[in-house]
Amino acid sequence: MRALAPGRRLGLLLIVALLGFGLLGPWLAGADPAHQILADSLAPPGTDYWLGADHLGRSMLARLAHATRLSLLLAAVTVASAAIPGTLLGILAAWRGGWVEGGLVLAADAVLALPGLLLVLLLAAFAPGEFLPLYLGLALAGWVEYFRVARAMASGLLARPHVEAARLLGFGPGYVLWRLLLPGLLPTLGVLAAFGMGSAVLAISTLSFIGLGIHPPTAELGSMTTELLPYAYEAPLMVLMPAALVFMAVLGCHLLAGQARG
Repeated sequence: MRALAPGRRLGLLLIVALLGFGLLGPWLAGADPAHQILADSLAPPGTDYWLGADHLGRSMLARLAHATRLSLLLAAVTVASAAIPGTLLGILAAWRGGWVEGGLVLAADAVLALPGLLLVLLLAAFAPGEFLPLYLGLALAGWVEYFRVARAMASGLLARPHVEAARLLGFGPGYVLWRLLLPGLLPTLGVLAAFGMGSAVLAISTLSFIGLGIHPPTAELGSMTTELLPYAYEAPLMVLMPAALVFMAVLGCHLLAGQARG
């Protein structure tokens, strides 16, 4: 097995570290991320609060860990919900051709005609601050990328002699899909998914930062930054910590994607 390139190794290390922090952080903090002690407002890092306390006296360690876990989980579910149907529909379009392909391409073009942010906002308007509209909007806006890449690549793979021979010899669609098509598609789709994961983390945080995503008191990296901005002069570290976690998550995903072929 070929060793990971240095950039990809660093990206993997960042993602694993963030996952570990998200999973183990609440246990290490031993505190409810919503529990307020106003007397401890903006307490600096110390024995009582390892990473300090926010403006409401809530443990920053507990809130950052919950927010990191939420962002990564929501981004992963969003990417999976976009990649799986988008890839399968792209393969179907290339396989069947004709009116099936034409209809799917028309649907993809219709989604592209509507800006992704507008689609997210339209769905979020039905339930402001909830997870489901945000997730659905990002997934609906993202499946087209996987559809177009999978369709273009599957068209070329289906025309290859060994794939045509397998179909002529009577091998079923399942065999052709799992043994001949997906192995050729997965490296490129993996790169796309890694970029998509970073974009989803950034989109979720940005929407929450401007008040259109997940609302307080739920711990989310973007909304935490917004809450703490008025205290940037008094406690700049508190503002920088959630922003730094977003940066690390996006950088880790992009390093994984950029070095996937290295």
